[in-house]
Amino acid sequence: MEPGYTLKPTGHSLAVIDGGLNSKAGVQPPSTSTTQKPKLLDQVREAIRMRHYSPKTEESYVHWVKRFIFFHNKRHPAEMSEKEIAQFLSSLASELHVSASTQNQALNAILFLYRDVLRKEIGYVDGVIRAKKPHRLPVVLTRQEVKTILAVLDHSDWLMVMLL
Repeated sequence: MEPGYTLKPTGHSLAVIDGGLNSKAGVQPPSTSTTQKPKLLDQVREAIRMRHYSPKTEESYVHWVKRFIFFHNKRHPAEMSEKEIAQFLSSLASELHVSASTQNQALNAILFLYRDVLRKEIGYVDGVIRAKKPHRLPVVLTRQEVKTILAVLDHSDWLMVMLL
């Protein structure tokens, strides 16, 4: 306690009732029937934190779960199945033109929601339009490109010598 801070009695005594501390002044513990489950997004956050995922993963997964729910006009995911997941993922690729890695991140978030939060098995998600992976450009030069560059550099050396 900080210096100069004093406790003042409140006039209430505490007693252990039903395994918890409650005031004898008539405050009853909340009954189990009125206790509500945490909201779905709070359940997602809790499941992620229990598994010690990074805060960025939590932020991303919550974002994709929200988008999934809003895409289906705020229907609860427990009411939906593989068909709705496929519709959402396909729309990301066909309408929003997201990258393949973005679509995969959305899929992982939704699979996490069903597997680890709702405890609902999701089968094979069929009929998803996949986002196209970009064509990779070669990082190395062809032999001819190397020869051309060396020839230009060789020629520029002669120009440098003549200028000096």
